[in-house]
Amino acid sequence: MLRIQQGFAGRNCQGISRRTALKAGFLGLSGLSLADLLRLKAAGAAEKKDTAVILLWLDGGPSQLETYDPKPEAPSEYRGPWGAIDTNVPGIRISESLPLHARYADKMVFVRSVHHDTGDHFAGAHWMLTGRHGSTSVDLPQKYPSVGSYAAAVRGPNQPGLPAYVGLPAAQSVYLFPGYQGSAYLGPQYNPFDVDRENCYLGATYNLQIGRPKCLDNLEGLDGNRFGDRVDLLGSIDNLRREVDSNGVIDAMDRYQQEAASMILSSAAREAFDISKEDPRVADRYGAGPWGRYTLMARRLVEAGVTFVTVDMPHWDDHSSIKESHGNKLPHVDLAVSGLLEDLTQRGLIDRVLVVVMGEFGRTPRINEGQPGIPIPGRDHWGNAISVLMAGGGLRGGTVVGATNDKAEYPIDRAMRPSSVLATVYHVLGIDPALAFKDHGGRPIPILDDGEAMREVI
Repeated sequence: MLRIQQGFAGRNCQGISRRTALKAGFLGLSGLSLADLLRLKAAGAAEKKDTAVILLWLDGGPSQLETYDPKPEAPSEYRGPWGAIDTNVPGIRISESLPLHARYADKMVFVRSVHHDTGDHFAGAHWMLTGRHGSTSVDLPQKYPSVGSYAAAVRGPNQPGLPAYVGLPAAQSVYLFPGYQGSAYLGPQYNPFDVDRENCYLGATYNLQIGRPKCLDNLEGLDGNRFGDRVDLLGSIDNLRREVDSNGVIDAMDRYQQEAASMILSSAAREAFDISKEDPRVADRYGAGPWGRYTLMARRLVEAGVTFVTVDMPHWDDHSSIKESHGNKLPHVDLAVSGLLEDLTQRGLIDRVLVVVMGEFGRTPRINEGQPGIPIPGRDHWGNAISVLMAGGGLRGGTVVGATNDKAEYPIDRAMRPSSVLATVYHVLGIDPALAFKDHGGRPIPILDDGEAMREVI
């Protein structure tokens, strides 16, 4: 591959400078290989859809009882500090900690019967984000590509000039960047484009004003004339090869270079990332904290043409003080989700954009007595019953899929693995999960081995 200019080798938005390396044949900002994408589309691997996904990743593992699967009739040592409330769909109840969710239940799918049966943070995160068992706490490296990376590889961006896959502020899992949200053997060009690795892993109440990303200043520092001169120089170097090219290869490369230039010079990317341009009344629906502001940015990105966005909402590993610790975070999720669904609905995007809310596992149904030195009740790791929220994306809202027993310990109806959740995501994206990619050993590995899209909501 011809390197036009040498410079910063990383993919952190904060680090993009005027010396950014531009590589022929690639969309510089997103790392998307146009050659790969166009071949996949030509082969019919991806439907011609403009759907998108926003994943709100609750790193650490939120409690199913305190969110989407409350058990108000259970003994006190199970049911926890909150009761259940009715929603706008008769018969569907959720935790009273999420009153704003209750207004939008008709757009929501409450999946209550996911399980992978591991309490290992790393194994659980890998399984939820890739659909496969693989990495563990004693074997950390990612084994299979994430759902976001497959979206980038197969679908690419919905509009030229935008990245395909973005992490806000940075995609991670269990303190690893990009963790199991990365591309594994697909190659680093399909890793998420992180907006800010300098200020990341932000708690719900972290006091940091989220506005215009610094990377926009760096992008605007790229001089269009000078960039054009570099592309012209590349064309001159190719002239000699063009004379002997009889198969049209050079013409194809020219098209890829033009799209790469479009990505670098696009005003659409700069506009989409800049939430300072948003109506303050709309922004306030999402909440003033970092989780709400980055969820707002996610909406701007998918509306502009990004295909997959992860919003990081960490610090859910509450072994002690479930009421105070979960209680400090739940209102922020409530605001962000409700604000997002209202915004998507008003903008006519609700059927095109799928919202997914999940973490690596649930929490133990029986409340513990706190940690040593912190005798305040909390909940431990629990992979036997996991709740996932899905909304929009053309799915049939106002639906509950599966059920757990009366203490939220394990599924008793429609038990399913994480692969079924991701198969539903791939259905929305128009991606065939039987599509195979070669791993590092050259073996073709399908996107998913098992798991079917949830028929109840299609």
